Amino acid sequence: MENIVKNENINVTPQTRVEIEYCNICNSKPQCLELATIIRERIPDAEVVCRSGRRGSFEVQINDTLVHSKLSSLAFPDYEQVVENVRNAKEGRPVQTVAQQPITECVVQ
Repeated sequence: MENIVKNENINVTPQTRVEIEYCNICNSKPQCLELATIIRERIPDAEVVCRSGRRGSFEVQINDTLVHSKLSSLAFPDYEQVVENVRNAKEGRPVQTVAQQPITECVVQ
């Protein structure tokens, strides 16, 4: 019979996942890529996914928790607060809704 040794002291932290849904029609992909780059630079092991989604969207989810909705707020998130929330999630702390930054360049088509 084989002996199996279990080490119960191993701490496996699941990878922190950030999903950003952006509106391709509104051309918010550059903002998505900018936020993704900032997160990856500061928290390299975070998984960040940008995906095209609903019209007018810029929705940010961290581990399936919505922390920002442009559909609700009509504004982009404060990037620093998003990074802080990603760091909190990575460390096992709760994430919170982030503040908004005003939209300064908006073109309605």
